[in-house]
Amino acid sequence: MPKNKTHKGTAKRIRVTGSGKLMREQTGLRHRMEVKSSKEARDLGRYAPVAKADVKRVKKLLGL
Repeated sequence: MPKNKTHKGTAKRIRVTGSGKLMREQTGLRHRMEVKSSKEARDLGRYAPVAKADVKRVKKLLGL
């Protein structure tokens, strides 16, 4: 039986914390920054957890 390969596109976008949680970057920081407030930009700069409904699928893609 062959080994499962890691989905490299997912691996570049999702990081796994020490406790095993999956974290992703938030959207909305690539363009139109001049219309967003500094507070909004700061808040978007944080990592956010992957949605509960997607965790199983993402773990499979990462080979976890």
